[in-house]
Amino acid sequence: MIAMRETHPKDSAMNHAPGLRRRTFIASAAVFATAAHAQKTYPSRPITVVCPFSPGGTADVQLRTLAAAAAREIGQPMVVETRAGAAGTLGPASLLNAHPDGYTLSFATTIALLRQPFIQPTRYDPLKDFTYIVGITRFECGLVVRADAPWKTLDQFLQFAKRNPGKVSYGTAGVATAQHTAMLKLADKLGIDWTNVPYKGSAEVFNALAAGHVDAISETSGWAPFVDSGKFRVLAMYSDKRLKRWPDAPTLKESGYDIVESVPWGIVGPAGMDPSIVQKLHDAFRKAMNDSAFEANLETVGQEPWGADSRTFTEYVRSRVPVERDVVARYRLKQA
Repeated sequence: MIAMRETHPKDSAMNHAPGLRRRTFIASAAVFATAAHAQKTYPSRPITVVCPFSPGGTADVQLRTLAAAAAREIGQPMVVETRAGAAGTLGPASLLNAHPDGYTLSFATTIALLRQPFIQPTRYDPLKDFTYIVGITRFECGLVVRADAPWKTLDQFLQFAKRNPGKVSYGTAGVATAQHTAMLKLADKLGIDWTNVPYKGSAEVFNALAAGHVDAISETSGWAPFVDSGKFRVLAMYSDKRLKRWPDAPTLKESGYDIVESVPWGIVGPAGMDPSIVQKLHDAFRKAMNDSAFEANLETVGQEPWGADSRTFTEYVRSRVPVERDVVARYRLKQA
């Protein structure tokens, strides 16, 4: 007969606690040392920055110019990787699979990132799944027609659209973008029935107007070269005030329509990034914004620097979530 020994919790756990505590302490110390070493040596290899928009567009060009300058500041190459799609959210969403070590970042527009979860289910929660590193600038938007169009002013265009329901079409770089909702707001205020023709990117939008496939475009100011060459005409800007780049172009706001739309963008990383690494990245990108090539790029399309630090960027995002939710609900943008 085998004698059975009663086992008490103190026999199995308490008697071995010193050894367990020692091993736990060693493991914790090793993790801390590894993290401290990573912070001290960061970055020790190239950094990937994902661009969620098509190559050659305004966003892509700006990011590449900025990343090249930031790479010089931080001392490691910054490799721009394109992952276009899902209304500009595919890039940031890819960070869900990345380690929060500062080696994988993404360009992100706040409109797309915050509005999309209310339109259709997304893999991410914008308030929990990202580290907001630095806000860079805002894409300015405007209503533009061909130079040979019959409308010389915003009022002429709007009155024509109102008198001819269903006959006016305008191009945008997608449904539920800021460019699209600006036109929805105008239509709502004036009782206009017109048609949005969404394209995959800004380049396609500009080509559509140039070819006469649409009557107008509501788009970010990448159309600047067409305006400069005399092919397009700006009827109105959606900015809060007139831009230095186009001083003769009125804003929707000053024209009597309380509509202001822009597309802020910045650099984000995965959630849980070490604050010291976030600060290093912030400082590098912030200094890069003073690079002459990047400044020239912004000036070309009439943009001004934002330069929001991590805290300001995060607070801005939090303040915009209920606003974007309401926009989606009001204009019935949610997809079934």
